[in-house]
Amino acid sequence: MKLVTYRATVEDEARLGVIHNDLIVDAEALGEAYGQDIPDTMLGLIDCGRSGVAVLSELMDDIDDTPPIGTSVPLSNAILCAPIPRPRKNIWGIGLNYTEHVAESARALDTSSELPQKPVLFTKPPTAVIADGDSILHNSKMTQQLDWEVELAVIMGSGGKHIAKEKALSHVFGYSVIIDVSARDNRRAGQWIFSKGQDSFAPFGPCIVTADEVPDPHNLDLWLTKNGVEKQRSNTQFMLFDIPSLIADISTGMTMEAGDIIATGTPAGVGAGLDPQEWMWPGDRIVACVEGIGTLHHPIVDATPE
Repeated sequence: MKLVTYRATVEDEARLGVIHNDLIVDAEALGEAYGQDIPDTMLGLIDCGRSGVAVLSELMDDIDDTPPIGTSVPLSNAILCAPIPRPRKNIWGIGLNYTEHVAESARALDTSSELPQKPVLFTKPPTAVIADGDSILHNSKMTQQLDWEVELAVIMGSGGKHIAKEKALSHVFGYSVIIDVSARDNRRAGQWIFSKGQDSFAPFGPCIVTADEVPDPHNLDLWLTKNGVEKQRSNTQFMLFDIPSLIADISTGMTMEAGDIIATGTPAGVGAGLDPQEWMWPGDRIVACVEGIGTLHHPIVDATPE
């Protein structure tokens, strides 16, 4: 299923929905029509575990092409929020997880040219999340080096400590798209949180595709364009550390929980690695896609305070 968080109108509360052809089927309303209790939020569904996803999936299979009256809205009329508008915890970011990106970062950002022996971890706070179509904020007093990174996002369905690598994918709820926006000139003595975690620095969405519909998350094309010009293109098969390795590594030291999000790293082609270097400026437009998952579209706007 392709799951979204949406508003039918600007005034409405955000709700959980399922994309069905050119409609969004409201999950809670569909459940009520069939006498089933379905949560009205993405985190609520995640908390239900596999049984909740199975019930919703079975209901969607039963409706064929015609949802019950009052349970759907046209996709074109809906307002899509980030799939999890306010994550419970910081997003896990993975640095230097594609070999060619390690090389370009070493040239441009003074990082090590040696391949990491363990995943390089950082985080983005929940306040960094924005929805498809929202503006990426450029504060010229803060940065003159605003950069892009397209990434596959992994959403955990169940957590734990010391999750075994061979069982890690069974803990995954689904997959989405994330852009790791980075202010390259805001790294502080090697600490990345201010470079990576400012407001609007985690575009996320437009949907979550449940894990059962992604047979191999390690064979997905991903790409990004700036003003219609392709800057990044690769495939998730080229991750240095695959998804089970990332989950196993993070969970060795910190308890993972349902709803946790992992941004799995970006391939080569970031602005810092180009010659000459390129950055995002107000008026630019970024489009990022992961095959079979979805596409994000974001304008860059001036947010410099007076």
